[in-house]
Amino acid sequence: MSHNLPLRGLTVLALEQAVAAPYCTSRLADAGARVIKIERPEGDFARGYDAAVNGLASYFVWLNRGKESLVADIKDPADARLLHAILAQADVFVQNLAPGAAARAGFGVAELRARHPRLITVDISGYGAGHAYSDMKAYDLLVQAESGLAGITGHPAGPGRVGVSVCDVACGMDAHAAVLEALIARGISGQGCALEVSLFSGAADWMNVPLLYFEGTGRAPQRVGLAHPTICPYGAFPTADGSLVLISIQNEREWARFCDGVLDEPDLATAEGFASNNARVANRAAVDLRIGSALVRLTRDGAAARLKAAGTAYGFVNTLADLTTHPALIRAEVQTPAGPASIVAPPVLIDGQVRALGPVPGIGAHSARIRAEFASAR
Repeated sequence: MSHNLPLRGLTVLALEQAVAAPYCTSRLADAGARVIKIERPEGDFARGYDAAVNGLASYFVWLNRGKESLVADIKDPADARLLHAILAQADVFVQNLAPGAAARAGFGVAELRARHPRLITVDISGYGAGHAYSDMKAYDLLVQAESGLAGITGHPAGPGRVGVSVCDVACGMDAHAAVLEALIARGISGQGCALEVSLFSGAADWMNVPLLYFEGTGRAPQRVGLAHPTICPYGAFPTADGSLVLISIQNEREWARFCDGVLDEPDLATAEGFASNNARVANRAAVDLRIGSALVRLTRDGAAARLKAAGTAYGFVNTLADLTTHPALIRAEVQTPAGPASIVAPPVLIDGQVRALGPVPGIGAHSARIRAEFASAR
């Protein structure tokens, strides 16, 4: 259905690699945009991150569906002319090369915006421009550390990494949203614009709450592992059969029902050191000990039954094997050069349906056709 592909007819040229920019352009491709991905002869280096998907890299399969692959060298004059011919007809240009590399090759924002006023340019970087960090190499874990995210993540014994490339993904999400806004604005004014987004700025935006809390109180949120720094009880506890169940109490009514229905200790809800959230946070060790000693006598299913009956919010700390059979997990199939692959579906359903996803390209799979198509325009 055409309304399911609202970006059909738009062309995106992507000088991209790794995760952040490919995340953005994968969503544009899902919505029907033609995404021409420029690759080196050896391909986007994300193709080599692993070989988990029938010999292909998991990151690449996830983030490059529905794109066309064109092998080209931006430093080669003939290839540069080809890319400029594509840009003359393109709607969006996305690049996440090393700082200054695109401009040195003749693909800087000022030049492109002057030549193509309707073009929307997207510069994705590690730390943004115009300061001491602008030329720093930036990968996801480095930015988790620099943004303070790692400092508030993990166990009291030390900082931790968020287990997925969250700074890359945040940046890609921000870029995608900004492109859609820019397309709407262009539909009104007829003019494109220059967008800039960095891994650091995306992560820093997500750090607003801990930063504001620190600036307002002088105290940083403590690393508490699978617990909440300012709510108690809110954490994970082992069950008799080795599972970890995570519970969350949000108010005193829930706490009273939990004490009665799960702990079989109704009087605990009003006992000294247990009667308010502030008291429980200050008395966390005793609270957690009381809860842990009760839940460890229950099986996973037994704990779930009691928690559900008491109206307590809970979930289990699942393994990846558990995730594969999770009742809420929705899968989607993509075709790849190595055969079909099943990935987690994009999170938004449209009229109750998952969009069909385009195939993952081989290196340079579309080079000949694209070169022939734009040859006359060069």
